[in-house]
Amino acid sequence: MSGGRRPSGGPGGGRAAVLGAVLLWLCWRAAAERLRYSMAEELPRGSLVGPLARDLGLSADELPARKLRVASAGKKQLKYFTVSEENGNLYVSERLDREELCGESLSCSVSFEALVHNPLNVFRVEVAIEDVNDNSPAFSKDALELEIGEWIAPGTRFPLEMARDADAGSNSLLSYELTSNPSFSLAVKESSDGTQQPELVLERALDREKQSSFELILTAVDGGDPRKSGTVQIRVNVTDANDNPPVFSKSIYEAQVAENLPAGSLVLRVLATDADAGSNGRVSYSFSNVPAGIRELFTVDSESGEVRTAGPLDFEEKSKYSFSLEARDGGGFTAHCKAQIDITDMNDNAPEITILSLSSPVPEDSPAGTVVALLNVNDPDSGENGEVSCELSGEAPLSIVASSGGSYKVVTASALDREQASEHRVTVVARDRGSPALWSSAELLLEVSDVNDNAPVFEEASYSAYVRENNAVGALVLRVVARDLDAGANGRVSYWLSGGSAGAAGAAPLVSVEARSGAVYAQRSLDYEQCREFLVAVRAQDGGSPARSSTATVRVFVLDQNDNAPRVLYPPPPAASGSVGSAFEVVPRSASSGYLVGKVVAVDADAGRNAWLSYELVQASEPALFRVGLHSGEVRTARAVSERDAAKQRVVAVVKDHGEPALSATATLHVVLAERLQEALPELSERAAGAEAAGELQFYLVLALALRSALLVLSVALAVLARLRRAGPPGVLRCLGAQRLSLAGAAFPADFCEGTLPYSYNLCVAAPPRLAAEAAWPPPPLPIVPAEELVVGEPCEKPSLSSSAVVGEPLADPNAPQVCISACSLSFPGTSGPASRMPFDFPRTCC
Repeated sequence: MSGGRRPSGGPGGGRAAVLGAVLLWLCWRAAAERLRYSMAEELPRGSLVGPLARDLGLSADELPARKLRVASAGKKQLKYFTVSEENGNLYVSERLDREELCGESLSCSVSFEALVHNPLNVFRVEVAIEDVNDNSPAFSKDALELEIGEWIAPGTRFPLEMARDADAGSNSLLSYELTSNPSFSLAVKESSDGTQQPELVLERALDREKQSSFELILTAVDGGDPRKSGTVQIRVNVTDANDNPPVFSKSIYEAQVAENLPAGSLVLRVLATDADAGSNGRVSYSFSNVPAGIRELFTVDSESGEVRTAGPLDFEEKSKYSFSLEARDGGGFTAHCKAQIDITDMNDNAPEITILSLSSPVPEDSPAGTVVALLNVNDPDSGENGEVSCELSGEAPLSIVASSGGSYKVVTASALDREQASEHRVTVVARDRGSPALWSSAELLLEVSDVNDNAPVFEEASYSAYVRENNAVGALVLRVVARDLDAGANGRVSYWLSGGSAGAAGAAPLVSVEARSGAVYAQRSLDYEQCREFLVAVRAQDGGSPARSSTATVRVFVLDQNDNAPRVLYPPPPAASGSVGSAFEVVPRSASSGYLVGKVVAVDADAGRNAWLSYELVQASEPALFRVGLHSGEVRTARAVSERDAAKQRVVAVVKDHGEPALSATATLHVVLAERLQEALPELSERAAGAEAAGELQFYLVLALALRSALLVLSVALAVLARLRRAGPPGVLRCLGAQRLSLAGAAFPADFCEGTLPYSYNLCVAAPPRLAAEAAWPPPPLPIVPAEELVVGEPCEKPSLSSSAVVGEPLADPNAPQVCISACSLSFPGTSGPASRMPFDFPRTCC
């Protein structure tokens, strides 16, 4: 009858499943911490030890990326194993001899680390070496010599030399066999440590006269499969009267000595006594069938029985030695004892640091806790002498964390910054707990690779540059510099224009920037009178991905040059047709010295010293009669007018600026000396008759003006009164309170004046053509001329004004009556407010 499977539901079944999963996880963790394999010794190279990759949970597809390999931990540890790169299996790479590796120890194993990358980890692997019966029992001598007296009673036992088998466990268990002989038999005595001592037993009394010697074969057989054996020949010589064998005071002599004792140091002393006298009681000591390694480390004095060191003892090589000593008397009797020497550890080995893996360089944006190095620290000492602690010395954002199997991980303790430190050099110090403590160190050099985490930074947030106008195209304006703390392409800075303001002209055509050097060049020649300053934004961008950038402003100031000659506004220059100008002044004959004849009005579009004007009289009909104010331009009489002076006077003044080199212009003023306007009419008529194009028209005009002079004066007076009533206070009074100087911007240097200083002056212009009949009265109002049209030069934001009424152009009708306009003040380029467009007022007749 078949039974069904019991359902696993319910609380009990759930708990059992959870407990099983936890146990399975714990087993897996234990396996991950330490893997154990076993193998027989003397396996040939290439023999399979175990599926290491599978036991670590690695598939064949992961092996190339994870880079599984074997790392040796100790200085004496040989690389007996290798890992296949194809399947991850662990194979034997060198033949192992258990007896050479572990000596007489019952257990033997080889430990090493399995190193796995990506991510970095280390696993402890232990391979147990199983003994095989590859060593036969052996005796130290080919033959044993025994001397037995004929008086020895039957049943006496004679100890024989024990055979030695290098194998361990059952492979080293020995049994003895003796060839058959009626006089002797074999007995085995088991000592306290489990070893078997063969003894030759005398079965019957010997008679030297019948047989003086015997030859026997002693065979030692081990317990291996197949069994191995070794033999020794026993020669028994029958002697007389030595009936007491030597006797040791102890069967086992024990001693405990420190390692690294100097050669010749006393270890222990054995003592054997013989009751016989003479040569039969004289005892000598020697080793009894010991390995050659024992004879290299110890010596025994044949007379005193002192065992001393012959070579350096090393606890790490072997911590315990056991060997047999023999005492032989003169009669051939022997006795055996065992010496057991325990080696105590001294702190004579400093910790050894092995760098298993080092990840360098490390990106600077690696998170805290990133493993950068894997170390193995091994101290072959035992106890506290082999307990090791590790620490890092040096200021670096790194820390060390202990792992399993004497491994340590060096991890980042905080964020890295390549700009502060491009590499970190730390020293790993391993120190044991011995007294005195020993330590060793290893240096780690960790390089930090760059990421683009810094934007370019300009040396200045804003730049100012000064460029003289009329510069050459392509002239260097200035050089901006931005620095990026990153390295390589992340720190390679390039420059671009990212906008600006330069008025109507626009910023882009004015300058350009070289991408690599940051040099800003002028794209065209600059004109101070058109554009005095402008802003441009320069962007610095690095070569990272994604790129980072920053922006700086560049303010360019255009410096003035003396490239504009003074422009004479009054008196107006001669007409283009070649006729004389229409401006004149009437000076009464009764004028005294200092009488104001007129005023030369000129402006200069330049700024600063280039616009400072001075006036000088260069030509006059009567040089001693007139003088010109150096800075005011006022033409005054230098002496009183006399009757001898000609009625018509011509005065030529030159206007110079203060630039380098200075530029100039000339102004011609026509003066008529007469008490009244009617007296000047003949002179005016003669002057008009000299003109080819307007002679006849001028004659009629003078006659008309003479007839209507009285009425014209009255009309002008009425017009002035009416205008004063509409405009408020007289313009002359407004001149006294007006701001006469403009203010330059705060960004300009002291040189940046806005133009020629203002002056009050009298200006005579021709009246516009009459639209009505000649007899119409009053005449049409005079045009109001804005001050901007009298001054050359405009700001960047405003295009130049064009008007047919600009002073200095030829009059539309040269024979038209001229009207003088007294201007209160002139505006300057860039000046804003009501004063910038103040009209010319206070008309008066010139005739």
